[in-house]
Amino acid sequence: MLGGMSEYLDVLVPRGGRSLVERVRNEARVPVIGHLEGNCHVYVDRDADVRMARAIALNAKMRRTGICGAAETLLIDEACVETHLAPVVGDLLAAGCEVRGDPAVQRIDPRVRPASEDDWYTEYLDAIIAARVVAGVDAAIAHIERYGSAHTETIVTENAATAEHFLQRVDSAIVLHNASTQFADGGEFGMGAEIGISTDRFHARGPVGVEQLTSYKYLVRGTGQVRP
Repeated sequence: MLGGMSEYLDVLVPRGGRSLVERVRNEARVPVIGHLEGNCHVYVDRDADVRMARAIALNAKMRRTGICGAAETLLIDEACVETHLAPVVGDLLAAGCEVRGDPAVQRIDPRVRPASEDDWYTEYLDAIIAARVVAGVDAAIAHIERYGSAHTETIVTENAATAEHFLQRVDSAIVLHNASTQFADGGEFGMGAEIGISTDRFHARGPVGVEQLTSYKYLVRGTGQVRP
């Protein structure tokens, strides 16, 4: 399939672990749609409703920890540390989630373990989350750009302008506002049985002009929804 059936196959969609996807990408002689990791982020903005932030962060991480849409990193705006950080992190710890944080996060609870540089890149697929305090929305966007896998990210905020800025600037396949990252699922998007979630920008077919060179992403606007 990878090297000798290009006459019959137009595209491959690998389903499996990282080693399988990497092999298919390296050896295939036809286009491949796939993703290696779902390093998804929840960003709690200074204008977030604290109850909504708690519900979304907990659901995004703990509803199902082993799926690609599970949150792996929590980013908190430094402007709301005093009001939002302890409740959000406390809920995660109480639910049995290990929190690995930067020094600012470690200070709020002795159970928080130090985060390493590798933690910001890691898709845990387990009850573990990395947490960091950032200097506002642009710092959150910069963190996601550096460490993320272009899968799914969400912002929790009541500020429409900040939300729109995040939605437009974050270059991931799915970007949400006030909703859990666990909605990253083909069935939830009304597509029926899911084949996969692509973090590639594979889109062009047939004659290609400027419009065909434009990729797409999903912008999801919520009011605090979590997935049951």
